Amino acid sequence: MGMDVFKSRYWGVGVRGLAMGAADVVPGVSGGTIAFITGIYTELLDSLSRIGPHTLGILFREGVAAAWRQVNGNFLLALFSGILISIFSLAKVISFLLEHYPIVVWGFFFGLILASVFPIARRVPQWTWQCGLALLLGVLGAVLVSEMRPTEIAATPVTLFFSGAIAICAMILPGISGSFILLMIGIYPQVITSVHEMDIGALFWFAAGAGCGLLLFSRLLSWLMHRFPSITLSALVGILLGSLKIVWPWKLQDPAGVGAGQEALAPTMTNVLPGEFARVSGEPSYFVGAAMAGLLALILVLSIEWVHGRHVSNISHGV
Repeated sequence: MGMDVFKSRYWGVGVRGLAMGAADVVPGVSGGTIAFITGIYTELLDSLSRIGPHTLGILFREGVAAAWRQVNGNFLLALFSGILISIFSLAKVISFLLEHYPIVVWGFFFGLILASVFPIARRVPQWTWQCGLALLLGVLGAVLVSEMRPTEIAATPVTLFFSGAIAICAMILPGISGSFILLMIGIYPQVITSVHEMDIGALFWFAAGAGCGLLLFSRLLSWLMHRFPSITLSALVGILLGSLKIVWPWKLQDPAGVGAGQEALAPTMTNVLPGEFARVSGEPSYFVGAAMAGLLALILVLSIEWVHGRHVSNISHGV
């Protein structure tokens, strides 16, 4: 029976993991967004929040099988297998697409995040003034993150550990990209290089920080989701809306950010309209391609939401 359940469900969870991993390697897109629109976000937080010292107690008292069930092990194994496979394989594909078709790719992600706002907003149990305030703070927080300027720090065990902890917290928040945070604090190139070169030492410290950050932050977020669902979901909607500034497809280098006396990993960019982009850069705006990609993302999100809604409805009716 257990193997039948695994075959019928966890392959789908693994596919969601592949999508989350592909999103997480792009600076500006969050794997948490994918988890939310595919209907596994709450289960992911709840499963991670069950991992702790008490798990060891169950392991010693009742055995491996009981501990595995307690942390929803099949679900986590399928999901994180998909994420890791995606990071180590699809990262090159995503990098290729971003290098050769950046505006179209960012158009797709813009549509993906914008479309994700609707299913999350619809899940807010009750809109109150506190929810409105939480939404506003979420927007301001995401915009503040987008205004950070890239710097560079040395990749030491300590910086890798804390970078991993910070990035993983961002990765499970819909709308805030862990890769973008790594880029802003100046360690993204070192981490990507470590992945490509399989630098075990660097990856160990980064993974250790990510593991600690994931276990601690997921417990907090799971508690908030269950204790204050309306306010928490409203804040997540705000974060998604604010993060649209990060993934806007048409950007030009900001002259005010050049020569600021600080060595940067990337030039300061400012959002512009497609027409201005084409006029100043002398390159095509690819507006139609970006719009079509955004529309495709919208259809994809709404389709996933429809399928998920039918699945939940069938379960509730015992089908």
